[in-house]
Amino acid sequence: MRLDKYLKVSRIIKRRTKAKEICESGRVSINGKVAKPSTNVNEEDIIEIAFAKETLKAKIVNIVEHVRKEEAKEMYEIISGADAESTEE
Repeated sequence: MRLDKYLKVSRIIKRRTKAKEICESGRVSINGKVAKPSTNVNEEDIIEIAFAKETLKAKIVNIVEHVRKEEAKEMYEIISGADAESTEE
């Protein structure tokens, strides 16, 4: 799955256009490397996102095309940073 789509489906970032914008600005990395919106993500990858005031680091646990809002948090495990719901700019 594309990185920008994963960020939206997992609700780490609520809109795909915003996810794409953040990726294009170089503020998202996968396993320590800056990632483009089209980069494919895999389970066990570590995503790091630099938001305005904080950095969120999370491990991808599950990749699912369609997920209910309540189950979105099961797609990743927060390693460090704020609760994902409060991180979107």
